[in-house]
Amino acid sequence: MKTLVGIFLLLSLVAWPLVVVAMPTSRPPNVIYILADDLGYGDLSCYGQKKFSTPNIDRLAREGVRFTSFYSGSTVCAPSRSALLTGQHTGHTPVRGNAEVFPEGQEPMPAAAITIPEVLRGAGYVSGAIGKWGLGFVGTEGDPQAQGFDRFFGYNCQRFAHRYYPPYLWEGQRQVFLPGNDMRTKTTYAPDVLHAETLEFIRGNRSKPFFLFVASPIPHAELQAPDDEILAQFKGSFPEKPFPGRKFPEWGGAADYGPDASPGGYAAQAIPLATFAAMVTRLDRQVGEIVALLQELGIDNNTVIMFTSDNGPHVEGGHAPDFFDSNGPLRGYKRDMYEGGIRVPLIARWLGRIAAGRQVDTPFAVWDILPTLAELGGTPVPAGIDGLSFVPALLGHPGQKEHEYFYWEFAERRPTRAVRSGDWKAVHVYAGSDHPETFELFNLATDLGETHNVAAAEPLVAERLRRYMAEAHRLNPRFPMPGDR
Repeated sequence: MKTLVGIFLLLSLVAWPLVVVAMPTSRPPNVIYILADDLGYGDLSCYGQKKFSTPNIDRLAREGVRFTSFYSGSTVCAPSRSALLTGQHTGHTPVRGNAEVFPEGQEPMPAAAITIPEVLRGAGYVSGAIGKWGLGFVGTEGDPQAQGFDRFFGYNCQRFAHRYYPPYLWEGQRQVFLPGNDMRTKTTYAPDVLHAETLEFIRGNRSKPFFLFVASPIPHAELQAPDDEILAQFKGSFPEKPFPGRKFPEWGGAADYGPDASPGGYAAQAIPLATFAAMVTRLDRQVGEIVALLQELGIDNNTVIMFTSDNGPHVEGGHAPDFFDSNGPLRGYKRDMYEGGIRVPLIARWLGRIAAGRQVDTPFAVWDILPTLAELGGTPVPAGIDGLSFVPALLGHPGQKEHEYFYWEFAERRPTRAVRSGDWKAVHVYAGSDHPETFELFNLATDLGETHNVAAAEPLVAERLRRYMAEAHRLNPRFPMPGDR
């Protein structure tokens, strides 16, 4: 199978002037950006996981650099991806929530958005997106190929990506039906199909610079894994509490596979703990196979591999993040603006260029990826973005610039804003029908778990972070925050 397209939204962004960086003297490196789905800060053994191991991802850390203060673009899927691709935080990026479009798709990114593949195209890169999209349905402005990708293969709709045995995936604007899958029968495991396409893309583009966005659906709920030797090694290892399944009326059907199943539900699971461990282990094995292929093709030394997650661990579909300590020492989960919802692993490996076994504690965020890759590729960086290149930190060179502050906003469920500046972190939750308004201030240097609110004791710091929140927010009528007019 080959790959293709998909994405769209609103908020027309004016054309940005360009800031030019020096072109490299040799062919720019390939980039493989692997984005796990709902993988927590503590779900990798190189970040502290004890219940299972991730040896292939750990190897990337041993042979590269591990970031300890890296942040996702948001606390849920679509805005996190929008921040990644546009280099803008959620006060500016066009997609700021999981706005659904029925029967399939999400709110599309606008044509005016400037994305990583569009930036890298100027340096001669071919770009592919494989896996989960969620930024605009086929044929809209948000279609992946309309947003700069030469190929797309996978789930266009993130709601359909709740299913690991879907009836079909999308190859650009063409449906590719998976043998034996009909929402009643589970035959073809979609992540394995996506992985095969990932390997094919690498083989087919080994002679040119490429950017490959591997947006794995693992380990997002539903919890499903093939009954093979990977799952077998975890069966009976954990005190299982079966997940009985439940209905999602807003998605129009039962969660479990069967005659009334809907794409958006989560299947029942008798062994959710073993299944989760098997899913992450499978993702780890896929990372190992990517590395092995790069070595086989002789392009390992000129390929940058980055591995991260789109947000913190989920609490859905039978997953037990506390059992696995999925958020490590951090407070909160997916949909929270505490560290557990937005701080994620980041590992980068580039043999011969990134010194092995390094650790970077300086904070960076996903909106820094675009300018970083542009600098590595030697291509102009769009002005007006929020990201800054962290190539010096990546390569261990002096002169790294740092952010004055980081900003997040999320209008769904409990509207929340968050800011980090230095070691200070503020979380502002707006009042709702079931909760009061709160403004909390934490010192992450002494309180990484965000347990002690010191806003009353540090009024000047609290006021400064409130000002950052105000200046970072740009009105987006599609994703309004409380107080917008």
